[in-house]
Parts: sequence; C-alpha cells; structure tokens
Amino acid sequence: MTTVTIEVSDIAATKQRMKAAFRGEPQGCFISFPSHEDLWATLSPGRWALLKAMTGAGSIGVRELARRVGRDVKGVHTDAQALVLCGVIDKTADGKLIFPYDAVHVDFIITAAAA
Repeated sequence: MTTVTIEVSDIAATKQRMKAAFRGEPQGCFISFPSHEDLWATLSPGRWALLKAMTGAGSIGVRELARRVGRDVKGVHTDAQALVLCGVIDKTADGKLIFPYDAVHVDFIITAAAA
C-alpha cells in the first residue's frame, strides 16, 4: 500500500527531506504546502472529495469521477485541472486523471499565534 502524507512544511524542512532522499534514505511520499492557508485554498471540500474518490482507484476519466462524487462534469474538470496544475494529481498519456496512492495521511500542527 502506498500512502501519501499531505503536510504543511516550511522550505527548510522540505530541503532537509530532499537532501536525505538524495543520500538514498527512504522518505516516503509527501505533498507539501508552505502554509495552512495554501493547503485549505488548494484542497477545498470539493477537491477533497475528488481525492477521496481517486484514492486507490487507478486512472479515471473526468466523467466517471464526476459520477462518483455526484457533481457536474464542468465543475469536476475545473477542480481537477487546479489539482493537476499544483501537482497533487497527474494526467495519464490518454488524458485520464490519476492519484497514485492507496491512502492519504494528513499531518500538520496548529500552534498559538504570536501576540
């Protein structure tokens, strides 16, 4: 089973993980956002529904994805394009969409705001 971790991570932590990966140390699969605001702006409730429907599903066409989430094709296409553009999902050579993970783990911490 391939699990992706969706996280909020600053650039320094991301660089550290990349350096470790280049040294051959396994890092797992990550989708990182620089802030909570960017995560929530990118992964709106409708887009979360797409990821949920695509997790473990293999490649899938936009129409089938729209049917699975109970939304109109145009809206699903718009959300899917946004996810492709930011690198969360991919397109196959035949134009289908793919989220190549069997599970999603979300990991971030919220701390007290500075006064």
